[in-house]
Amino acid sequence: MRVSRAQAEENRQAVIESAGQLFRQHGFDGVGLNDLMGAVGLTQGGFYKQFKSKDDLAVQACDRVLAVSAERLTRMVDDSGDDPLAAIVSQYLSCTHRDRIGEGCIFPALGTDAARHSPELIRSFEAGIRSYLKVLDRAAEASSPDRPEKDPTVVLSTMVGALLLSRLVEDEALSRRILDAATRSLIGGNDSPEADAR
Repeated sequence: MRVSRAQAEENRQAVIESAGQLFRQHGFDGVGLNDLMGAVGLTQGGFYKQFKSKDDLAVQACDRVLAVSAERLTRMVDDSGDDPLAAIVSQYLSCTHRDRIGEGCIFPALGTDAARHSPELIRSFEAGIRSYLKVLDRAAEASSPDRPEKDPTVVLSTMVGALLLSRLVEDEALSRRILDAATRSLIGGNDSPEADAR
């Protein structure tokens, strides 16, 4: 049975959305075409009608994840009162974010994978880094002047590195120590308000 153009586009968008989560959870090489299509109730046979290759899907999925994440961070800056940088850092370096790899930031989840893939995928990540830096720069400008670190490049690098390392240890106390130390270095003071809930 033929699928309408509207339905085909809806299916394509569903695959892109699902792929963003599956790739973050399992890595680019840890997900096959059957997994990608099956996650939205489609068969592998329709894949090449929608995408040139798995790499093509990876670029589109990463573009989508990065755009949605930048929009979410922008909303946090707009809605977080007089200290949006602290709000972003506290949320990013939380145990909740650490434990939700498939739903979290793409940089610690797929950054090392992306560096080994196509130039198109690397360009997608570079564009995402630039958009994050713009949002973090806005957050720093709108935040308390007492923040010890306001350089958006340092903030992003510290957050991504700390989140990645916190996922690489089984010792819960060490994992939290990494997150809390990074939080203190970026926003000063004691542990973030979320630290007690971790």
